[in-house]
Amino acid sequence: MALLRQELRSASLSVCIITLNEADNLPRCLASLSGLASQVVVVDSFSSDQTQEIAKQASAELWEEEFLGYVRQKQYALEKATGDWVLCLDADEWLDADLRRAIAEVLAGQRGERVDGYQVNRQTFYLGDWMPLSRWSPEWRLRLVRRNRAYWTGVDPHDRLETTGPSGRLHGRLYHFPYRSVSHHVAKVNHYTDIQSKNRLASGSAPSPVNLMFAMALEPLWGFLRTYILSLGFLGGARGFIASSMAAFYIFLKHAKTWAAVYGKQLP
Repeated sequence: MALLRQELRSASLSVCIITLNEADNLPRCLASLSGLASQVVVVDSFSSDQTQEIAKQASAELWEEEFLGYVRQKQYALEKATGDWVLCLDADEWLDADLRRAIAEVLAGQRGERVDGYQVNRQTFYLGDWMPLSRWSPEWRLRLVRRNRAYWTGVDPHDRLETTGPSGRLHGRLYHFPYRSVSHHVAKVNHYTDIQSKNRLASGSAPSPVNLMFAMALEPLWGFLRTYILSLGFLGGARGFIASSMAAFYIFLKHAKTWAAVYGKQLP
């Protein structure tokens, strides 16, 4: 605790989280920040559960905003930060003790790197256990950045945090609990592929029906092999097989939705 008090005098930390009905996850996320952050910004898209009450009870700064898309919503939250450093989290993520200490060292000026941000190693809990060495572990994500030296970019739903300068890496783990069940995973895949298909159509870049047929037939197979074999998903046993199959299904579904929107016949 002495280290945490020292670092708060040296540099301040803001934490930014966007939420929608995250009452099950948010308490765990906020508890992992206790004593570390001087400001917690929660941008909520009008949750119907207890998300807003949980944020208020934790003394977070609560902002309500209609969902602008993942990139714009996270950028909106980032712009509310006032700390010297900003930690960007999802509500289904939380810090382990080693990562807390590493962040405290950054804030206390105990690291000598001249960087604008730090990547953290995210470890995913999936269907009852932590995913082993594979594409999910180590999974380095830029999350701790200097304020005014970082911004959100990417194409929804695949947002990406970037800095204007170099980044380093921190010890510890950022724990991640993205899917409560297979059904929840399917629901998220359905949601994300809706977004991807709409973005593709809006850009006017829909492929020909022949190209889409090849994409639906071949890309999911490659996606499964890349995830299950090349990225060592098989080390996860049945969980790795299910996750790799879901990755293939994701690829198939985004192409199938594009085909249906452009070439599918409607009822007369």
